[in-house]
Amino acid sequence: MVRSGSDDGHMVLRVEPVLPRFQQNLLVHLAPEEKSFPVRFRFWSGPRTEPTAPQVDRQMENRASGPELVLVFSGKRKSGKDYITDMIQDRLGPEMCAVLRLSGPLKQQYAQERGLDLNRLLGSGPYKERYRADMIRWGEDRRNRDPGFFCRLATRGAQQPVWVVSDARRQSDLQWFQSEFPRQTRSVRVQCSEETRGQRGWSFTPGVDDAESECGLDRGVEFDWIIRNEADAPSLDQQLQPILRAAQEAAAAAQEVAVLRHDQ
Repeated sequence: MVRSGSDDGHMVLRVEPVLPRFQQNLLVHLAPEEKSFPVRFRFWSGPRTEPTAPQVDRQMENRASGPELVLVFSGKRKSGKDYITDMIQDRLGPEMCAVLRLSGPLKQQYAQERGLDLNRLLGSGPYKERYRADMIRWGEDRRNRDPGFFCRLATRGAQQPVWVVSDARRQSDLQWFQSEFPRQTRSVRVQCSEETRGQRGWSFTPGVDDAESECGLDRGVEFDWIIRNEADAPSLDQQLQPILRAAQEAAAAAQEVAVLRHDQ
């Protein structure tokens, strides 16, 4: 706390940090035993030197040009990643939350190069399974040449403040988001037993379930949240509460930036 005088006779106490980035003035009166005098509190968070107007403009431009929160989900086949990420979007609304699927642009590029039916590749039937192993090999080759290739395609055009990446599969996927959006990125793992996955139609397929696309994030990652998608686990609503709170706070921060930009 720093105490100083001012030209208008008030005593100014500077307290750092207390409130969000937006400065607020609060006029209060203190009543010591001997006399009363007006005191003006001014609150800052951050450095003591206030940013210049160009610095504020750049900060708001950076925040407005990208997401406020990136939730990168991973998990085994039939663990329920798509169900859970769709559930998050339903809770937040499509205006606030975009679900980004890395497999979408991968399948689109693969279908174009192989002359295949994209709609059938995007489905869950035997057509996709027929080409899955070759598609995995093709995707690995593209990632080895350019680790961020499919991530850039998946995020292109996304304007919502919250991005939910539904299907990260490799270390390079997570590392790309952590590199591009270090402040915003959080990792989430969806887990369930092989028995539960089997009840949902999964069976072990050599060349698929032992490939990097299924095992790349099995170890070496400290996830921010782990969701257990099992019948005997706490409800998904309960497990998702901290994630939804973080998303709502991110959306509120984006709205504050939008208001400031509008008022300038």
